[in-house]
Amino acid sequence: MLEQFVTDTSRKMDQTVEAVRHDLAGVRTGRASLTMVDGITVSAYGSDMPLNQVATLAVPEVALITVKPFDASLLSAIEKAILKSGIGITPANDGKIIRLPVPPLTEERRRDLSKKVGDLVEHGRTSLRNIRREANDKLKKHEKDGDVPQDDARKLLERIQELTDKHVDALDKMAKAKTAEIMTA
Repeated sequence: MLEQFVTDTSRKMDQTVEAVRHDLAGVRTGRASLTMVDGITVSAYGSDMPLNQVATLAVPEVALITVKPFDASLLSAIEKAILKSGIGITPANDGKIIRLPVPPLTEERRRDLSKKVGDLVEHGRTSLRNIRREANDKLKKHEKDGDVPQDDARKLLERIQELTDKHVDALDKMAKAKTAEIMTA
């Protein structure tokens, strides 16, 4: 039961780190990445559909994303969806393919994006601390009820703190790498 408790806590923390990693991948760096267009939905066939379900997405160059619709009649709807998404890229439509040229970042925009990275990582840290708090509270309740001996509870609290430190360190490393990427891209 006690090992399962630590395993569950670790799994939740791993999921939090993965969620932050995914969010950081979507932060623009001056390089084209398909994660930049994740979350864009297109009004097609009477419903909102993810962009990757109505078009083929590719990154043929470092600073270019191409969007080739499966159905040419969706070109204007895709173009509108990209403009509405707020990713900060103006699409170029040649009648068959939409090109998304990723412009180089200004110094001010780099600082803003670095701040956004910091905010995303801080949100992740807060989530990790909440997971730790929930685990500690649950463990202390079991200790109080007499289900877990005091020595075992203390050791588990230490292991949960070690897990938290390890995951916060992973977030910090991701933030440092992403900030460096933004500032040099």
